[in-house]
Amino acid sequence: MQTDADRPPAFATMKEAAMNNRLTAAFLCLVLGGTAALGPDRATAEVPVLTVLTHDSFASEWGPGPAVEKAFEAECACDLRFVTAGDAAAILSRLQLEGGHGDTDVALGLDTSLMAAADATGLFAPHGQPAPDALPLPWDDLTFLPYDWGWLAFVYDRTKLAAPPGSFEELTASNLKILIEDPRSSTPGLGLVLWVKDAYGDDAAAIWRGLSDNIVTVTPGWSQAYGLFLDGEADMVLSYTTSPAYHRIAEGDDSKDWAPFSEGHYLQVELGAVLAASRQPELAHAFLAFTQTAAFQSLIPETNWMYPVTSVPLPEGFETARPEKSLLLDPARAEALRGPAIAEWQAALAR
Repeated sequence: MQTDADRPPAFATMKEAAMNNRLTAAFLCLVLGGTAALGPDRATAEVPVLTVLTHDSFASEWGPGPAVEKAFEAECACDLRFVTAGDAAAILSRLQLEGGHGDTDVALGLDTSLMAAADATGLFAPHGQPAPDALPLPWDDLTFLPYDWGWLAFVYDRTKLAAPPGSFEELTASNLKILIEDPRSSTPGLGLVLWVKDAYGDDAAAIWRGLSDNIVTVTPGWSQAYGLFLDGEADMVLSYTTSPAYHRIAEGDDSKDWAPFSEGHYLQVELGAVLAASRQPELAHAFLAFTQTAAFQSLIPETNWMYPVTSVPLPEGFETARPEKSLLLDPARAEALRGPAIAEWQAALAR
């Protein structure tokens, strides 16, 4: 979190005024011999706190969180606090455990793979926002609001792999080593098993049996897998088509690329939602509205390394070739297939 010195002038002025109010009230109590508590003055002087539960990478120093915090606090006269809970699955699990009795006002980082499960909890309120205008698919859900999106893909180093596979079947037939994420704890990992299931249906189990020899390890989350890839532990890693943009823009490194698969590429759409039990419902809805503004959306490409959901300019070097075919199960279908798809993955890896 920011120190007081880092906060916008409006916050500092409000805090100074609050302190003066408390000192004045205390002085009057002493002079007049009053015994009234300072509770009412304290309540009116306190800055409201908005708690946003999100995934680790969003709130990290290199993620969007610090800049989002500064920009929103400049508008809201509030204290925006990010609390992290791993990946989307961990976010949902925590909210289910809290059962609406925690401090969370907004959940940021769920996605379409878990949307039906999240909706079934009854923990969320309607967002009240218009549909974003730069999604690759129509959006009409009234509870969950997208704030970024991207395609899953296998990323590789062009200096080490000249001819990457062009499909899952070609990958299974190769000797290439890959790193993937656990679908039980990672949204890219869950997206992968749904990708294979959507593309191959009843033959998905056979694809996983073929891939089992290619998999070096399964990590709990994306950052661990990508770190191992950068350390040279495998030929390819499950990531996003936008990952090479990071290396081009942030590092001046054009060696990374993603492999187009003929089956198509699975979409991940990340979502925000207001908790129905929020103690700051007006601020929570204001924050969700803020995720659709240029101030928020312009941060997404170079901090979250995903596509924005509104029509903001993309930075030079970010735009890459896009998959010819997109895959995405609707939330109800994704929820119905999630268990069977994970079971097929587990059975193949247990051989």
